[in-house]
Amino acid sequence: MHAAQAKPISADMQDIAYHSMPCGRRIAFRHAPPAALDSRPTLVFLPGYMSDMDGGKATALFAHAQEQGRGCLLLDYSGCGRSGSDFADGTLSRWRDEVLTLIAERVSGPVTLVGSSMGGWLMLLVALGLASGSSRLAGMVGIAAAPDFSDWGFEADQKAQLRRGETVLEDNPYGPEPTPTYASFWQDAVGHEMLGSAVPLDCPVRLLHGQRDADVPWQTSLRLAEALGSEDIQVLLVKGADHRMSRDEDVALLLRVIDDLDPFAKSTKGLPCP
Repeated sequence: MHAAQAKPISADMQDIAYHSMPCGRRIAFRHAPPAALDSRPTLVFLPGYMSDMDGGKATALFAHAQEQGRGCLLLDYSGCGRSGSDFADGTLSRWRDEVLTLIAERVSGPVTLVGSSMGGWLMLLVALGLASGSSRLAGMVGIAAAPDFSDWGFEADQKAQLRRGETVLEDNPYGPEPTPTYASFWQDAVGHEMLGSAVPLDCPVRLLHGQRDADVPWQTSLRLAEALGSEDIQVLLVKGADHRMSRDEDVALLLRVIDDLDPFAKSTKGLPCP
């Protein structure tokens, strides 16, 4: 489904809300605030390219957080899912600013960022924005994170097309319509490439990657681990998982990793009455 098409609100998604950016763009989101005594960072899920908050990993994460009384924020970037605007106008810079605005306006306290595919690259850009002069960044979890795919994800002739301002269309293994990459997106993304130098982030990081990923080489997670400044990094390679990492066992692993990232935080679930 093309990301610019609007989606109806299903029975289990009635808590969709909208945030108006200063320029007028309306960003769809779901936010479950933490229970009163829950001290864990709010989870913020960042979907992949042309994806949205209705995906299996996002909805599983939201349900898991609600069961625990933990805060969680899902969103659709502009031009995606239920958010307004045109997908062709989307860039990493624009979507980063939307995420940072929603965190600043809707979430209290620290956050743990969870980024899938392109969302794993966006996770790093959001983290750098949060890390500037604040302690709001508690941790990051990447799922087949794809930083710098503007470089390794395109052939030389495709890059030449994009430099000329042309749109590149590629076969889409997940749907009938080809996947477009617009020149404005690619040109903006080139300016955010980061694996060639140190990435000054020192929070705890967990990187999950399937070794049957046909879209993002699993070695990308190793490169990212090497580039990040943190010493608290674990890379978990799952031999049988593909790019989506959406099998039941993959989602269960994701939820365990997220829970284990905050081993000493207390939730309200099971606490005795005062």
